[in-house]
This record gives sequence, structure tokens and C-alpha cells, in this order.
Amino acid sequence: MLRRSYDYVRVVIARYTALNGRNTAAAITLYGFIALFALAVLAIAVIGFVSSEERDIAERIVGWLGVEGAAATTVTDAVDTAQDSRNVATVVGLAGLVWVGSSFALAVASAYDNAWQVPTRSVRSRLVGLGWLGGAFVIIAVGGFLTASIGSQPAVLAVITLLVSLVADTALWVWTSWVLPNRRVPVRATLGPAIVGAVGLETLKVLGGYVVPQLVASSSALYGAIGTVFALIAWLWVFGRLVVLLTVLEVVTWERAHAEIEVIVRTPARGRDRT
Repeated sequence: MLRRSYDYVRVVIARYTALNGRNTAAAITLYGFIALFALAVLAIAVIGFVSSEERDIAERIVGWLGVEGAAATTVTDAVDTAQDSRNVATVVGLAGLVWVGSSFALAVASAYDNAWQVPTRSVRSRLVGLGWLGGAFVIIAVGGFLTASIGSQPAVLAVITLLVSLVADTALWVWTSWVLPNRRVPVRATLGPAIVGAVGLETLKVLGGYVVPQLVASSSALYGAIGTVFALIAWLWVFGRLVVLLTVLEVVTWERAHAEIEVIVRTPARGRDRT
């Protein structure tokens, strides 16, 4: 059993390296980072609409985020600017969110297609990506609502809260694997890697909830507002590698279950015989 587990891990690592997983993960990190900015612009625009008469909204947001120093100043300035230029921010935020959001989906889809060695979609890829984003938003919203509802109960239910969150994360990964890749496999084939992904994503949530705010605070004190960027990139850097790792796990698991592997043999082209 231990030997089989070791061989499995070795194959996964070798496949990750062979597929140049670092570059694929870097693309996910980049587009995820850009998507966060588009989402921030949209959020600021919405704040500008709903809080045009509430001048203390910036201070309350800073308190909710738990940031201080240069990062707190950046948030305050952004909200104050949104209250003065709501229309432009809304147009830019919506257009940017649609474009870079679909680009982020394309980066994740490319990771799956690359792992499965299938061609990527060309014509309707952005529409599929937007559909995935919509479904992912629903799953995250429902999971967040359920965990928040249970979390408000006594601490004894903490285990149930964790289980509900893991179920929501698993559903998110299954949805991703079912919609984005340009291939079709049974849903049950994606369940094992999705559970691994759920545990990984839950770990990242803990890091995002406890470690990242501390990184933001310390980095902001040392580097100013750009310290926040460093902390976000660090989180997305790990997330991108988690996505690529899950795609490799999915393919390797499928190949072992079905004893299938694709072997490509390259031979030199034969020239015309000379007689």
C-alpha cells in the first residue's frame, strides 16, 4: 500500500513537471490577480452608489478588513473617489469584470485541457467561462450562507460548519471539472480529486483569513500600499499551483482506473528515395 502511494505521488510530480505546471499556474495567478482588480473596481462602484450619503463608509470598510497604515489609506482613498465618480467606475468595473473574469476562466480551462492533452475551445470559450463563473458564484454564495448560518450557532457545531464548507468546495471543483475542460468524463471520476481540492481550498481559506491579513499589515508597514499586492500574489501563487495539481491528479487517477495512457512516438520524416 505504501509502495503504491509512493508510486502514485511520484507519477503525479513527474506529470506536473512534464506539463510545465509552473507556467500554467503562473497564468492562473496572473489572471486571478487582474480579475481581483476588476472585481474591486466593480465593488467600489457599487459602494459609491449605495453610500453616496454615508461619509463614514470608508472607515467602516477599513475596520471590517482589519487593515492599517498605508493599506488603510489606499482603501479609504478608493472609496472616497468612488463616491465622487460613480458612473465611470460602474462602466469600467462591469466591462473589466466580464473580460478579465472570462480570461481567468480561460486560464483555468487551459490547465485542464493541457493536462488531458485535448485542444482548447475557440469560438465559445468565453461564453463557457462566463457560465462557469456564474455557477461558481452561486455555489460560493450558497456555501457561504450556510456556513455563516451554522457558524452563528454554538461552537459545538464547528465540525458541521467545516463539513458544509468542504461539501461546498467539493461541489465547486466538480462544477469546474465538468464545465471548463474540453472533454467529458463521468462526474464520479472527478469526485476524488475534487475532495482533495476541497481540503486544499479550505486550507487556503484559513491562510486567507488569518495569515494573509497579518502579511498585509506587516508588508504595508514595510513596503507601503504595494505590500498588499505582495500578500495577494502569494495567496494566488499557491492557488494556481493547487489548480494545476488537481488537473494532474484527475488525469493520473483516470489513467490508473482505466489503464489508459497516450504514447506519442516521433520519427524523422522520410525523404524521397534516391536511386
